[in-house]
Amino acid sequence: MTATLTATSRRDTLAARLSELQAERTQALSEIVPSGAGDVADRATNVDGHVRLAMLDERIATVESELAASRHPAQRPDGSRVGVGDVVTLDFGDGAETFLFGSVEEAGEGADVITPNSPLGQALQHAAVGSAVTYAAAPGRTLSVQVIALS
Repeated sequence: MTATLTATSRRDTLAARLSELQAERTQALSEIVPSGAGDVADRATNVDGHVRLAMLDERIATVESELAASRHPAQRPDGSRVGVGDVVTLDFGDGAETFLFGSVEEAGEGADVITPNSPLGQALQHAAVGSAVTYAAAPGRTLSVQVIALS
């Protein structure tokens, strides 16, 4: 990761992503409005459009929730355990790499993301700086990573 992430840059990224998703939702909504009568309203594309619209609504709600949470970050007493929104430096055995521990919606140029629901993310959640965690990368394959730093 080459960019420096801050709480402000995270909020900016989330706000930009929210705008993109809302524009995409507006477009999807315009595509599902029936333009004819009868069978036209029952077309599979109309059903697909409704499914797409529901998925966009879910993503918008998630980004709105993350944006609200980023305005009031949870305070950790010692700041030495991994939490959502942290920039975490890890060593997979071949040198330090830095990631944002957060939402896939924050992924972008210069910001590699580890999501909390991924196998690695679940292992990292609340891990202490200096600790080594293991996770199942694939069935029958366990990997280990060292938590080097948080910011």
